[in-house]
Amino acid sequence: MPFLSTPLRQTITELTEQEHTPFFVYDLDGLLSHLKPLTEQSVVKLWYAVKANPLSKVIQTLDKAGFDFDVASSGELDQVLRQDIDASRVLNTGPAKSKRQIQHFLSQGVRTFVAESHNQVQWLNEAATEHDIQLRILLRVQLRWPEGEKNPLGGDSLTPFGLGTEQWQSLQLDTYPALNFVGLHIFQWGNMLCTEKLAQLWAQMVPPLKALAENLGFTLEVLDLGGGLGIPYSENDDQLTWSALIDALAQIKTSAGVTELWMELGRYAVGEFGHYANPVVEKKQNYNEHQLIVSGGINHLLRPAVTTQAFPCTLLRYSGATSHSYLIHGPLCTALDHLGRHTLPGDINAQDWLVFSQCGAYGFTESMPYFLCHELPAEYVIEHGEVRQVRAMQNASDYLR
Repeated sequence: MPFLSTPLRQTITELTEQEHTPFFVYDLDGLLSHLKPLTEQSVVKLWYAVKANPLSKVIQTLDKAGFDFDVASSGELDQVLRQDIDASRVLNTGPAKSKRQIQHFLSQGVRTFVAESHNQVQWLNEAATEHDIQLRILLRVQLRWPEGEKNPLGGDSLTPFGLGTEQWQSLQLDTYPALNFVGLHIFQWGNMLCTEKLAQLWAQMVPPLKALAENLGFTLEVLDLGGGLGIPYSENDDQLTWSALIDALAQIKTSAGVTELWMELGRYAVGEFGHYANPVVEKKQNYNEHQLIVSGGINHLLRPAVTTQAFPCTLLRYSGATSHSYLIHGPLCTALDHLGRHTLPGDINAQDWLVFSQCGAYGFTESMPYFLCHELPAEYVIEHGEVRQVRAMQNASDYLR
């Protein structure tokens, strides 16, 4: 299946007639159709990981589909609450929960937290006692395997996320009367595309987590597996099947003996429904390589530099020309500004636009937008068949002081 459908290609073509700098388009109609089946099951409770894409219209679409919300900062919380979503539907994750942030979350009505350290447990208890409230707490656990897979979430590497089972053992739960310890949270792998591999990893997690809960002396009611479900970034990539995932999750839920199984979906929820249109500035040949310099780079799409995995790229107009392999570079004065190697028609010129797909997650808000003072991209949504601009392009003069 092509990453860029014919209707979307036409919509983006029409938008290039009025835009002269890069912009994003999010297909909310397609997104809602994708999300609806995800919540039509009773195996796992789904939260949306707001870090994937905090655009208000995206959050509203996830709300419509029945998701609750995983937020990791005060800014994400405020953005979610601005969409008229009740704080009771918010889960606070993230490694940097300061005392000040905890106070802000409590003042806004959030009552469910993932604790990443002994300090956070103590701070949460102090704040809850001060407010005379009870909080639901999950402890985040970081497990290690001798030959674990490496990826941006850490795999078996040491990360700031949570503590090992040995480090949690010394926690005396009865010294924190304002906290109700209900579960454990574990999330160490990102963008996984094999259901069997995911099921194996999940199965390995269950015994040490059950043992930890037993040793700490609380009933493991909730097991939170985080996210990690991947989407394809090339035509050769595998693709997860939701029904097979649900079957695997049902077995994990039974094995763990928990009342509730949770997951926080980001990329898998929204990744396939965003596109980034990018005008070509120049084509050149250098050391037997074809190169394209484009108007936007890691100032709008940082992920290729972080993961060395490019977003899929298509020439916007149709062309029957022989294809070449191109190295695509953005406008920043650093060799890091590289959007990957792509096979594209040989007749590309400086009047053309490229479209990068699968950008609905970890796109603009993950980027480094202010370096070199280029424009911030406009953002459009397609909703109920209509195209609407939700944020206009901003020149540097609009945001520099």
